[in-house]
Amino acid sequence: MRFLKASLLGSAAAFAAVGAGQAADLPVKKAAAVEYVRVCNAYGAGFFYIPGTDTCLRVSGRARFEYLYQNSGNRSGTNGDVSGYRSVARMNLDARTQTAYGTLRAFTRIEIQNRTGPYFTSGSRQREALAFPALGADAFGRAQQYVDIDKAFIQFAGITAGRASSFFDFYAHDYEFIGGTTGSDTYSTNLLAYTATLGGGLSATISAEDPTFRRFPVFGSGSNTAASPLAFNGGFAPFGSATFLSPIVVGTNQIALVDVTQKNRVPDVVGVLRLDQAWGSLQLSAASHEINGGNASFVSTSNTGGLTIASAGRAPTTYGWAVQAGGKFNL
Repeated sequence: MRFLKASLLGSAAAFAAVGAGQAADLPVKKAAAVEYVRVCNAYGAGFFYIPGTDTCLRVSGRARFEYLYQNSGNRSGTNGDVSGYRSVARMNLDARTQTAYGTLRAFTRIEIQNRTGPYFTSGSRQREALAFPALGADAFGRAQQYVDIDKAFIQFAGITAGRASSFFDFYAHDYEFIGGTTGSDTYSTNLLAYTATLGGGLSATISAEDPTFRRFPVFGSGSNTAASPLAFNGGFAPFGSATFLSPIVVGTNQIALVDVTQKNRVPDVVGVLRLDQAWGSLQLSAASHEINGGNASFVSTSNTGGLTIASAGRAPTTYGWAVQAGGKFNL
């Protein structure tokens, strides 16, 4: 019996040893390391590959706080507020993909601000649909939320399309405190441009740009004693009116019902010649801008106040122009 037990135990040990030997011969496969974030060095610091794609992305932004104190001589309206506060949040997304025809880039910048006080809030930004005001009697004109798609453009093979800084601009979007001054920040616009690289750091650009944010009412002169009830001196009609109207005077006749809001008919045309070097950059730029009064009909009145149809037509169109030269030097 003892011999049988010893034989069985010996057999079991032999099987165990053979099994262990066979297990040792099996290949051992380690799990591949998961690369959650892969650095992209092709376009500078801060880029990483979006998982599963060949697109490099950089996420950046900033937070900013400003406080302004400016003495006020009286307390009427919002003039009694001497303090102003502004908190700014900015987010940038810069995506780039290398293609057979060059780099394809998409860039967006969103800026959101909370602004209080009469020096930081802006009625112009509200009229341009870039901000909305608080409506309470104690906060109207003194508190404002500002939301702006400052940049949203695509660049490929020399073409820039979307919302971007005007190519006319050379020194824009600095960080000056705008309270108490007219400010130096230049707002972006919608554009379609082509840039040709000429070699040696020299480039030339032609750009067609949206003039909407660079238009202002064309003001008339004279009284509106014989004008329609919809006509208002200065060209600003009440909320809800379909057209902004203003009377003007030509010769001895008063012309009423002239549409003073400019129409978006012809894009601004910008031409740029630029040189970029290690020591800095130089730029020469020029632009044209249409000034028009739309296609509004007008009527004339006599000096006696009686309304008579004299002629019909539209205000003449003219063009303005601008030239700029600038230089930057890296010290």
